[in-house]
Amino acid sequence: MYSNTYESIYLKKVFEVVRSYFKTIIFIIIVIILAFGSFFQIQPEEVGVITRFGKYTRTVNPGLNFKMPFAETVYKVPVERQQKLEFGFRTTDMSALRTEYSKKNTKDESLMLTGDLNLADVEWVVQYRIDDAYNYLFKVKNPVSTLRDMSEAAMRQVVGNRTVNEVLTVGRTEVADQVQTIIQNLCKEYSMGIKIDQVVLQDVNPPDEVKAAFNAVNQAQQERETLINEAESAYNKVIPKAKGQAKETIQKAEGYAAERVNNAKGEVARFDAIYHEYIKAPEVTRTRIYLETMNKVLPQLGNKIITDEKGNNVLPLLQMQLQQQQSQKQN
Repeated sequence: MYSNTYESIYLKKVFEVVRSYFKTIIFIIIVIILAFGSFFQIQPEEVGVITRFGKYTRTVNPGLNFKMPFAETVYKVPVERQQKLEFGFRTTDMSALRTEYSKKNTKDESLMLTGDLNLADVEWVVQYRIDDAYNYLFKVKNPVSTLRDMSEAAMRQVVGNRTVNEVLTVGRTEVADQVQTIIQNLCKEYSMGIKIDQVVLQDVNPPDEVKAAFNAVNQAQQERETLINEAESAYNKVIPKAKGQAKETIQKAEGYAAERVNNAKGEVARFDAIYHEYIKAPEVTRTRIYLETMNKVLPQLGNKIITDEKGNNVLPLLQMQLQQQQSQKQN
């Protein structure tokens, strides 16, 4: 009887000890759960949006933060990360040396009707960032899907207002800029919390069924542009040169005319001066003019023979000339 009582007391104490340890373990587990549920880490490129029972309360910055367990929920939003949407193709593998793409099941979004009723297969990328985490989470339902629909609608609008040649060639940059402006305005109007960084036209091609014809037309247009450029280049070389030569000729003629006029005026002035002197002393002036003229003419005559009226005394003069020539040679 005493043995049974002792065993029951022993079992009761053991049970109390076990129950005490069990309570301690449960308490520790609860503390751990509360600790893990209260602290959370926000990465450098993210912000944390906290709601309490579904209602927005605050936004926290990167680092270790605290929240009320079970009552508050954290949404981590990558506000510094650039994200992208692809249209007309999908990236299938970026780990390889060359990125691989696929156009499977993308015809519906890339095939578009241009303003001149032609078809174009347009591939583009929309690069964006989240600049307002609150608007991104709570203002619009499924913002990424909405942004995709808006981008496709904007591209179809812009392409539909242009000819196929503009979309394929010279107007691609303008198309991308205009689409970016339209999408950004819609994001601002809908308070989506999204900022469009860039719209890039990856590739614009005609449909496969008419690609050969389009390539032939583009090649012809390129050849035409080449011929036009060559003609303009030749024009720019010949015309300015001809204009320069014409201007040079005109300037030479004007210079020659000015020279002749100035020479004529100088001769007239000289003649007037001589005439005035001649009037003052006719004989003296006449003699001076004669002597000056003979001084200019005689050196140009070469060998000269001067005789008197009867032809005498020629040899001495000739000998004098021979002597002068010999002395000039010796000098």
